[in-house]
Amino acid sequence: MIYHLLYGLRNEISAFNVFRYLTLRTALATLTALLLSLILGPFVIRRLEQLRVGQVTRKEGPAHHAVKTGTPTMGGLLIVTAVIVPTMLWADTTNVFILIATASCFAFAVIGFVDDYIKVVRRHNQGLSARNKFMLQVVAAGAVGVVLVLLSGSDQFSTDLAFPFFKNLRPDLGWFFVGMVILVIVGSANAVNLTDGLDGLAIGSVGIASGTFAILCYAAGNIRIADYLAIPYIRGVGELTILCGSLVGASLGFLWYNCHPAQVFMGDIGSMALGGTIGTLAVLTKQEFVLILVGGLFVVEALSVILQVGSYRLRGKRIFRMAPIHHHFELSGWPESKVIIRFWIVAVIFALMSLATLKLR
Repeated sequence: MIYHLLYGLRNEISAFNVFRYLTLRTALATLTALLLSLILGPFVIRRLEQLRVGQVTRKEGPAHHAVKTGTPTMGGLLIVTAVIVPTMLWADTTNVFILIATASCFAFAVIGFVDDYIKVVRRHNQGLSARNKFMLQVVAAGAVGVVLVLLSGSDQFSTDLAFPFFKNLRPDLGWFFVGMVILVIVGSANAVNLTDGLDGLAIGSVGIASGTFAILCYAAGNIRIADYLAIPYIRGVGELTILCGSLVGASLGFLWYNCHPAQVFMGDIGSMALGGTIGTLAVLTKQEFVLILVGGLFVVEALSVILQVGSYRLRGKRIFRMAPIHHHFELSGWPESKVIIRFWIVAVIFALMSLATLKLR
């Protein structure tokens, strides 16, 4: 909105022409999101405390987590606000990709809100049933997929599937693309949700992934860079760089209050919204497979749960002391802060590996 106002005055005030640059608006969106998080954080935390919206820790979790019981949760309200508001202020709100990504963020935030609300009202750690939660996620992600397939009728998007390392391998999925979208977005949302188990672990990792996608969005939206890197060029998708900047700023701002020992937890409203948004960014930039590296830490966390459950059901034995895997290292004697920082380092390594694939084609 500020973008439309200021850039619209460029003919009267030539200096305002600078607002057409994505880099400037991304920096402004990042700073706006950061400041919004820092300013609203204390108010949100106090309000959640007044409403007694406290976290209920898992009984089977590490014993020292019991002290976290009662810590305000649903802090994702702050995150979602700090992502959507700066995006709407500094991005071109007529851009179809901005509209799709923000709508996806909001839809998954609503699903997370319902889940958190049920947990708070019933005072247990279950929330929505796994089946109902999954169905709502499929509907939200499926809607994104249908919109993109319909959009493929224009020259702005296609239902081709891009593979890293193989620049000429791009099969057209047609309506099967909807299934791919559901798989990527729902998988991403649940992977981030599983990672959200330690103070600052998920939000710090999301910030790293968001910064990586800022580069990917900018590259995919610039015809010269896309051609040089042999990645799909998508006209207009570069505007998503601003959304990525908002994600980075919101992540840093929330981390101020969520770092160990956390003053507030994001809850499912935060993890679902962030995971769904990252998955949507991967689909919109045609980096579905690169997402496996960008969000490598989230993939490892999700796989640890899948392997743990599969092993227990098939063999009656567990692979890890506890899943997700961050709890395994806690129970192995690592202090919580050490687990968090080392996992952040792993997330950075995955992010660098994902960027390296841009030249290996």
